[in-house]
Amino acid sequence: MPTVRVAVVQGETGFGSSRALDLTRSLAADAAARGAMLIAFPETWLPGYPIWLDVCRDVALWDHNPTKQLFRRYAEASVDVGGPTGTALADLARELGVTLVIGVSERVERGPGNLTLYNSLLTFGPDGRLLNHHRKLMPTFSERMLWGQGDANGVRAVETPAGRVGGLICWEHWMPMPRQALHDSGTQIHVAAWPTAHERNQIASRHIAFEGRCFVLVAASVMRASALPTEVTPHPEIVTSPDQWVLRGGSAIVGPDGFYLEEPLFDGPGTLVADLELGRIREESMTLDTSGHYSRPDCFEFTVLERPRGDRRTTVGLDAPT
Repeated sequence: MPTVRVAVVQGETGFGSSRALDLTRSLAADAAARGAMLIAFPETWLPGYPIWLDVCRDVALWDHNPTKQLFRRYAEASVDVGGPTGTALADLARELGVTLVIGVSERVERGPGNLTLYNSLLTFGPDGRLLNHHRKLMPTFSERMLWGQGDANGVRAVETPAGRVGGLICWEHWMPMPRQALHDSGTQIHVAAWPTAHERNQIASRHIAFEGRCFVLVAASVMRASALPTEVTPHPEIVTSPDQWVLRGGSAIVGPDGFYLEEPLFDGPGTLVADLELGRIREESMTLDTSGHYSRPDCFEFTVLERPRGDRRTTVGLDAPT
């Protein structure tokens, strides 16, 4: 089995910044220049994770004008997968000739006054096609004020030149059934997309590597308090300085035995690069194979319910078929 070079990008987009897409291009190009075939970005990299839900005051107050104005701004900055930003990401993957996995806050408008946001993970192939479109099944805690519930259509691994690539978003890593669905679909490289990967999130990421006998790319963001949106006020007991990291990163690369190939990176931007020897997956499956000889299909049945999604994009990009 081949050896593939992968990269995990950790950075700070800055919510609402017009530079976010340019920064994405620059960081992806740098990773590709270092030989990466697969490049992973964190949860809702575009337009940035809404950490203000957790560290600012009054965001859950009913009919609170500052929060409503902030939601409007976040919705307008969110990504229409079939629109200009989605097409730009497809073009970027094609221009660099890489598999690109990137988290976005997705905006779906089905008509005037009909708006839903989703926490989504997009996988583009090196030809620019959208190979997988996963929407987070269950927004976590305060996230439910922003994002709708996803579905099972993207809970799978897909074939890419770098291997079979799958991914989950944040607390989906504690949901046994999505994990099993990824294992059953033959994941070789799993993208664990987080806003920030503190100790518990590291445990979850390493567990899915050990459980699924797959490589795991832990992708997380950094953000200083000074970049919080101005519509809401930081909580003084949580945020004590503008220079404080409210998202600390923690990106890492984990082998199929659950041990680090690249240790977690905290409190600053950076790109992790590693060569993955996919043959190690076969070695590690000798002692545990949760979709093979350890799955006991004579005792357990497991079904993933994929249903038609009218607004689901199956491909984007100027040269991609419709």
